[in-house]
Amino acid sequence: MKTTLARVVAVLGALLVSGTALASGGELALDKWPAERARNLASLQNGARLFANYCIGCHSAALVRWNRLQQIGLDEKQIKDFLIFGNQKVGDTIRIAAAPAQQKAWFGKTPPDLSVITRARTSFDYKGTDYLYTLLRGYYRDASSPTGWNNVAYPNIGMPHILWELQGPREATIEQIHAHKDEKTGHAALVKTVTVFDENGIATKSEPQPVSAGREGVSHSFKPAEPARARQFDADAADLVAFLTFITDPSAGTRVSIGVWVMIFLGLFTVIAWRLNAVFWKDIK
Repeated sequence: MKTTLARVVAVLGALLVSGTALASGGELALDKWPAERARNLASLQNGARLFANYCIGCHSAALVRWNRLQQIGLDEKQIKDFLIFGNQKVGDTIRIAAAPAQQKAWFGKTPPDLSVITRARTSFDYKGTDYLYTLLRGYYRDASSPTGWNNVAYPNIGMPHILWELQGPREATIEQIHAHKDEKTGHAALVKTVTVFDENGIATKSEPQPVSAGREGVSHSFKPAEPARARQFDADAADLVAFLTFITDPSAGTRVSIGVWVMIFLGLFTVIAWRLNAVFWKDIK
């Protein structure tokens, strides 16, 4: 009973935190996650590796068992030898050693459980996969932040960039168009402010410039110091989102394949029923 209650609380925590995050990134144009990664076993396995090495230190996935990863082409020995740390068994749920109370004391907030994170981040405006893909790729150095990091998808995010060594240093340019009211005339107009964060997080902000057309919102661009390294990181981020999508709904692929056969059966049955109906009524006038 206690275990079930803990799982429910973890999922609710993810949903509650997601509301704040979505509100933060509501005006941002999200990057489209390459959905074909979800059907690629190599991508899913790489995502599992990244999850085990970088995410599971703080985030659990308590609604999923380790042996579910056999569905992405891993056997029990591979799961135990390369993914599980500590004394957990392959049949156990994916959990972490730290208690929620300890994490709250250390971080100020309990990191959300990632069991259903792609679904929890989904809204009417965008897909959770696109949001997470943008979030993972949207970090930049910000010297004014307590952690030294910020994020275009989740401004003032509390989680630091745990994958920064994979991505490498880069410069970030944030453009914001917003309404500005002239104190003298009282006239409101749209202005654009450009803030450039260098590789060390030092910000250089331009004076607001009026814009003749457009709408309020935020756009961004990045200039990586090592483009090839940044491209590899983008691929890794896509693989990690693919794995998070898998654990959110491990049976999705099976349902889709079954659904295809069901539709084929219904199509054939419809043709057979139509012909039987024609034969049955042909002599009746």
